Amino acid sequence: MKLLSFKLDGQVKFGPKVKKEEAVWDVLAIQEALQVFPSFPSTIIDGIALGFDFVEKTRKLVDAAQKSENAQQFKHTFNEIEWLAPIPRTPKNILCVGKNYDDHAKEMGADAAPEDIIVFTKAPTAIAADETTLPVHAEKTTMLDYEGELAVVIGKRGKDIPKGMAYDYVFGYTIANDITARDLQEKHKQFFLGKSLDSACPMGPYLVSKDEIPDPQVLSIVTKVNGEVRQNGSTKDMMFEVADLIAILSKYVTLEPGDIILTGTPAGVGKGMNPPTYLKAGDEVKISIEGIGTLANRFA
Repeated sequence: MKLLSFKLDGQVKFGPKVKKEEAVWDVLAIQEALQVFPSFPSTIIDGIALGFDFVEKTRKLVDAAQKSENAQQFKHTFNEIEWLAPIPRTPKNILCVGKNYDDHAKEMGADAAPEDIIVFTKAPTAIAADETTLPVHAEKTTMLDYEGELAVVIGKRGKDIPKGMAYDYVFGYTIANDITARDLQEKHKQFFLGKSLDSACPMGPYLVSKDEIPDPQVLSIVTKVNGEVRQNGSTKDMMFEVADLIAILSKYVTLEPGDIILTGTPAGVGKGMNPPTYLKAGDEVKISIEGIGTLANRFA
């Protein structure tokens, strides 16, 4: 199921994409009108915490709407809504993994692949939506860079999760752009500030439930800047796979529903080009991941 979050008439809502239409089902409106269940989650994070039961209940709400006298009242076209990131606000900082692709580690100057995962976080205030215009923060940085990444959304609370059970704790996947101010990284000798500027983590367009992506390690990742292919990689080239990341991170951090893990980026970032080429006002970045869709943002 492809889920999205959106705002309509000042209310934050969520629902699945209508099949073969550029529209979304308003599941909260369906539940309110038809009372299909005694109760239904009011936020997408509450829904995610129910696991696959949330997907099944959402499907039943759509079925009920389709059988109702006026199914159209429960649909909103994409032109009618304000897009939000699939998880508009994660419960805590976004967990990120650095240099998880060997070719990217080398283009960033590493002599050898890291022996263990490199972990940093992005502030939840960095979250932004698909198809929104993002600031280049010219007053703060002259080295704003892009990083196309597969993002994992956790669906169940867990600590010390064995690698063999890692996918039991995954709800689904989305696309993220780990936007980075390279000069701020160097200035402050750490990642957080350079990674956490406002709108420095656009995500979307959809949160795809894990049943639609049975193997997250065989997905293509393509990043285009102004139509030019900059990154053309595959998740099969991760040094630490999704299951590894969940097992390692959960040794130290209790994972909770709605937590987001960014899994690293392939080679082809602006800093790795000769000469380095950073984002500027007017640029458009599109990141496509197989089975999820395309995340697109302009910069101003």
